[in-house]
Amino acid sequence: MRRVLTSLVLIPLVIYLVLLADWWLVAGAVALVACACFYEYRNLAEAYGFGAPHVLGYAAGVLILFANADPWPWLALVLAGLIALALAMREQDLRQSLPRAALLVMGVAYAFGCWKCALPLRERSPHWLMYALLVSWAGDIGGYYIGRSLGKRRLAERISPNKTWEGTAGSLVCSAAIAGAYLVRFVPGVPVIPAVLLTLAANAAGQLGDLSESVIKRGAGAKDSGALLPGHGGMLDRVDSTMFVLPVVYAYVRLAG
Repeated sequence: MRRVLTSLVLIPLVIYLVLLADWWLVAGAVALVACACFYEYRNLAEAYGFGAPHVLGYAAGVLILFANADPWPWLALVLAGLIALALAMREQDLRQSLPRAALLVMGVAYAFGCWKCALPLRERSPHWLMYALLVSWAGDIGGYYIGRSLGKRRLAERISPNKTWEGTAGSLVCSAAIAGAYLVRFVPGVPVIPAVLLTLAANAAGQLGDLSESVIKRGAGAKDSGALLPGHGGMLDRVDSTMFVLPVVYAYVRLAG
């Protein structure tokens, strides 16, 4: 019940932000979500025994989100890595210096780099960002219900025991049908075949994102990334697939012009 109530509150809010809100509200929401993701990532990373990644990651991540010129996000990531290595020299056990610096750079790229793609998609058209979200939403719903009713063959039992190949197929089909139809209807100039192929690729990336977050949690010995969203766990638990969908959709938009 808590899961349903949380969704009933969040979904209309997200739809309003994506389709109707001013740009600064969207940018603020994206920044808050990205910071929440990095916060939960820091907590998970700390459980690996190398200490929590430095809070410098927040500053580097926000710079990546709002840097307009193309080279700046990468320079910010490189700078974060160099500073992380310099800070790691203070470690008592120098065997932890490189892993801790790597955890910081990975966290910035993961939590902020993915959400960086949301803002230019929204600038191109609110429907592009809405489509990227629908790829995840429709895929999650289809994967859950089809996997629950028909799932027999485990997809990755060591990582996520409840996921099945049947659920994976259901996620692909539902995502292609719902998100693909939305893209063709609301974004002029996108033919049906490219829309379906893009949706299948984006959904596959999203399912990989879901499994990747499960790997992080397994390694940290955690069931959820946090408790921010009642019934859903943490922010990362809710948006892990979306974070992998966004770069795929953004790459298509850039390459297709």
